[in-house]
Formats: sequence, structure tokens, C-alpha cells
Amino acid sequence: MKVLYNNLYTHFVFTTQNRVPSIAASHRERIEKYITGIVNNHKCKMYAIYANPEHVHFLVSRDADMSEKELAELIADASEIFINANELCKGKFCWQTSCSAFSVSKKDIDKVCKYIRNQPEHHKKQTYTEEYNVFLKFYQQTLK
Repeated sequence: MKVLYNNLYTHFVFTTQNRVPSIAASHRERIEKYITGIVNNHKCKMYAIYANPEHVHFLVSRDADMSEKELAELIADASEIFINANELCKGKFCWQTSCSAFSVSKKDIDKVCKYIRNQPEHHKKQTYTEEYNVFLKFYQQTLK
């Protein structure tokens, strides 16, 4: 059955391998634009993205024919190739083999976008580990 309309918003968090701060501020926007292009070229829409040194947050609406897993794998594989081919970090770049995907209600899109765009200020007050533990508690998940 063809889905004519969907409301599938997902907040992804990708982490660099071993949480090494591999993403330099000088390459942040280039990496964000590349990931945005991947999303937009696969019938999905990017709402907000911010690349921190050791993790990236982004909020997308997904095409109904693409699962979170499929989109995450597509973005991870293509962005790793792009970052390495363009030597945008020291040494070989790779993401952790798992990521997080949190569903977002339509009414919370603006709030999540503001949160993502405010990452530099946010991380002056809270480390990535503290932030991630808050997410897990909010979404009532346990680390696997």
C-alpha cells in the first residue's frame, strides 16, 4: 500500500568512533551541508543539524518508504566516505556502529530545532555524556 502522507520526524544523534572529538569547527558547516544533501536527495527533509566535535544532532522528516535504520546507514556510510576523501579530520574518520533515533511529535519540531541549533551554548553547561543520559531518561530507554 502506498502511503500518501506521513508525519515521521526523527531526531538522530551520531557519535564519532570512541567519542573522539574528530570534527573540527573549520569543517563543521561543510559536513552539515553534505549530510543535509544526503537527506534531501532521498525524499526526506532536514529541519536542523549541528555537528559538535564528537557527535552530530539532526532532525529530519523521513519518507515513509525509508526506515530510521536505512536512513542512518545511508548517512553514516556516505558521510564517512566524504569526510575521509576530503581529509576533513586527522586520521581515518568513522562513526560508532550504532546511533540514536528519537521520534518527535509535530508540535515539538520548533523546540527540537532550537535545541539542536543551540548546541554550542548547551555544551558549555552539559557534557555529551550528561546530555545523552538525559535523553535516555526522557525517552525511558536503557543503554544497550
